Amino acid sequence: MNMTEYVFTPDLPVTLPVLGTDQRFPVGRVFCVGRNYPWPDSQGQSRQPPVFFMKPASCVVDAVGDVAFPTLCEDFVHEIELVVAIGEGGANIPEEQALAYVWGYAAGLDLTRRDVQRAAKSNGLPWEGAKVFDGAAPMTAVVPVSRSGHPEGELWLNVNGAERQRDNLDSQIWSVSEVISRISQSVALRAGDLIMTGSPAGVDGLQPGDVINAGIDGIGQLEMRVGPRT
Repeated sequence: MNMTEYVFTPDLPVTLPVLGTDQRFPVGRVFCVGRNYPWPDSQGQSRQPPVFFMKPASCVVDAVGDVAFPTLCEDFVHEIELVVAIGEGGANIPEEQALAYVWGYAAGLDLTRRDVQRAAKSNGLPWEGAKVFDGAAPMTAVVPVSRSGHPEGELWLNVNGAERQRDNLDSQIWSVSEVISRISQSVALRAGDLIMTGSPAGVDGLQPGDVINAGIDGIGQLEMRVGPRT
């Protein structure tokens, strides 16, 4: 039997801990949903099709210790999000069957270079550079859906003890089922894919030394400190 010979040794897969076990959840692709909660500037607007972007798996880190302040950035902001961990692949998944593809859930931060994003938007350019940098997606341990069920509580985020974000998961403009179904119509989902489902209003700036406390009822909590500028 021939063994594949690599040009160099490939990196180990990115993984997240599974709550209460020694197992790790292998991370594939990371899909993200933009603006999936009502914000003050969207009140009264009709529901628009969801907007998707991606982060590479290499952005995913365990939500412990320090948050690295990214380079090329002056306006660094937080976004707390429900993360859906896919356990079974499929394409064109019907909405009514979508939750059967969920292996578990986590709480995650979609960290963003907001100034980079604004500049790209104003020039009609892609804003992937605002979302992709080392440590851009800290996440808690994955909770198996067999343990947590499908969450229905609140998500929240405090900075230095002051509340900045809080909303109920029921406020999502597009539900988890709808999001899974929509993505699977564009690209076949695979086991190991993660979906970050959007962030409520209250997104704001972070400074070195800030302490972030955030979580989702029944899923997980995190506490991280923003590191120095480099």
